[in-house]
Amino acid sequence: MSAGTRSRGQRPGEPGQAREPEGARAAHHRAAPVHTDPAEVPLETALLALADPVRRTLVRELAAAGDWERPCGSFDVPVTKATLSRHFAVLREAGLLEQRDAGPKRFNRLRRPEFEARFPGLLGLVLREDDAVAGGKR
Repeated sequence: MSAGTRSRGQRPGEPGQAREPEGARAAHHRAAPVHTDPAEVPLETALLALADPVRRTLVRELAAAGDWERPCGSFDVPVTKATLSRHFAVLREAGLLEQRDAGPKRFNRLRRPEFEARFPGLLGLVLREDDAVAGGKR
C-alpha cells in the first residue's frame, strides 16, 4: 500500500497524520489585549479617542457600569463587530480602557482613576456633555 493510499480519507490525528501538539488549540485563541499606560498618552491621542460618537457611547456606558461587568458584545452601537473591535483598540491605545478575557468573552473596565490622574477633568467634561445632549440641553 502506498503512502498516498494510506492518507486518503484519514482524519487529522489518525495514524499517518501529524497531530497538533498539546495546548495548540490555545494558540489559536486571540491574543491578549495590549494596554497603554495613561501616563504615556499624548493629549492629542486622548482627544481623538473621545472625538468619535461611538467611542463616547462606549465610554459613557462603561462609566455607568461597574468594573468588568460589560463584555464587548453587550454594547448596542450601530457598527460591525470588526469596527467595534477597532473602537475598543483606540480606547485602549488612549489609556481609557482595560480589557481581559474570561472564556469566550472579553470584559471591559473604564480606567477612570488612571485617566483622570493624567487628564484631570477631561473625562468628566465628556460625560457631562453627553448627559446634556441626552437631556436635550444643547
